[in-house]
Amino acid sequence: MPAGGGRRGDRHARPLVEPIPDEPAATADLGGETALLLADYHAGIEAGLRYERGVELDSAGDERRDRVLDLLVRTDADRLVVLGDLGHRIGGAGDAETAELDALLSAVGVPVTLAVGNHDPGLADEFGDRLTVTPPGGARVGDVGIVHGHTWPAPEVLGADVICMGHEHPAVRLEDAVGGGRAEKAWLRGALDRAAFADAVDLAGVDWRDPELIVFPAFNDRSGGTWVNVDGQGFLAPFLPDGFASAEAYLLDGTRLGDYRRV
Repeated sequence: MPAGGGRRGDRHARPLVEPIPDEPAATADLGGETALLLADYHAGIEAGLRYERGVELDSAGDERRDRVLDLLVRTDADRLVVLGDLGHRIGGAGDAETAELDALLSAVGVPVTLAVGNHDPGLADEFGDRLTVTPPGGARVGDVGIVHGHTWPAPEVLGADVICMGHEHPAVRLEDAVGGGRAEKAWLRGALDRAAFADAVDLAGVDWRDPELIVFPAFNDRSGGTWVNVDGQGFLAPFLPDGFASAEAYLLDGTRLGDYRRV
C-alpha cells in the first residue's frame, strides 16, 4: 500500500504515514517524533461481550499488549497514538478494562496520546497522569491530524496534510470462485471533499491542503467490523461517505483493491 502524503511542496519527502505490512497499524512522522498509530484497541472487550451478548471468551489482553510492545520495538517509535476506543465500556471503565489498561500503560515505555473515542469516557480521569487526551474533535500534531471519527473533526485537524481516524473498523467481503466468502480487515484511503464539511465545521481559518483521509482497521481482532463493500452496511462517522471525494480499499498486506464500493 502506498504511504500517506509527503510533506507539502516536496513530493520526494518522506511520507508522513506509513502502514506496517500485515499489521493494522502505521508509523507517522509527527514532526520531531516517530509515532506508532493504531485504532480501536477496545481493552476489556471480553467482559463487554459477556455482559452485552452472553458470549464467554477468555481475555486476550496479554496478547494485545504484547502485539503493541512488539510493534513499538520494531518501529523504534517515540510515542504511541491510539485513534480512539482505547477502552471498550461506553458507560465508564470496568474492572477488566482498568486492569488491562493499567498493565498496557505501565509497559509501553513511551508517551501515549489518545484521540478520544466514544468508548473512552472516564479514561482521562482514570489515567490522566499517563495519557494525553485530545478533545472529541481530535488534534493536529505536526502535519498529521488525529481523530477517532465519531464526531466532526476540529478545524485544525482538517488543516493537516494527512488525517488518520478509526471508529469504522473497515473490512471487505471477498468471495472465491465457488461463492464462498470471508471478511478481511482493510484500510480505506482517499481525498477529502471540502464541501462535505462546510455546513458542520468552521473552515474560515483553515488552510485547506486537500488532505488524505486514512481510515484504520481495528487493532482488536474481536471488535467486529463494517463490510464497506456490502450493501446496507452504513458508515458510522457523520462525515462519511460524503466526506470522501474518492477512496480505495487495501488489505493489510498492501494489496490494492480499488474503489471500496466496487470490490
